[in-house]
Amino acid sequence: MSHILILPGLFGSGEGHWQRHWLQDHPDSRCVVQDDWDHPNLDSWLPRLEGALEEAGEAYLVAHSLGCLLAARLAGRNAARRVKGALLVAPCDLPATEILHPGHISFGAMPTAPLPFPSIVVGSMNDAYMTVDRLTLFGGLWNAETRNIGLAGHINIASGFGRWRNGYRLLDALKTRPGARKRFVSMPPAFAL
Repeated sequence: MSHILILPGLFGSGEGHWQRHWLQDHPDSRCVVQDDWDHPNLDSWLPRLEGALEEAGEAYLVAHSLGCLLAARLAGRNAARRVKGALLVAPCDLPATEILHPGHISFGAMPTAPLPFPSIVVGSMNDAYMTVDRLTLFGGLWNAETRNIGLAGHINIASGFGRWRNGYRLLDALKTRPGARKRFVSMPPAFAL
């Protein structure tokens, strides 16, 4: 059985968020809990993720928003060898997030190094936290397959994403294609839910 580590973003993933459903639906998953969800600091969040990977041995990462940037920070670090793959959903763009939530985040600059593990980046055309152009840019920099699921907002509760079964399918697709060359894929809106 492969372990799944859930990586929420700023403010955590509240009740009803698809990541909470994932934890209920997949007994092999667990949340990487941070000490301060409201004021994320890379210097404390990254060691917590590395410790969880050490404990798991190997794991898939399922990240949302700032959790995607946390996963991307593993590039070039020893803990990355423990990651079997990553599903990076609605990554946030730090400059946009700072405008939306001034003074909340201490995460440095956007990570730009290619990820050494198979990855799928999922985003939308109307996410206030990252434009589709920036989604395509960072998906390419991270060497990840990029999927645009249409008008899906930040792929969270506010945009209608509670239990998100297609997220499970995306992780299954990632598991069956380790090492495949990444590309940009535009998904029909029906795939979003």
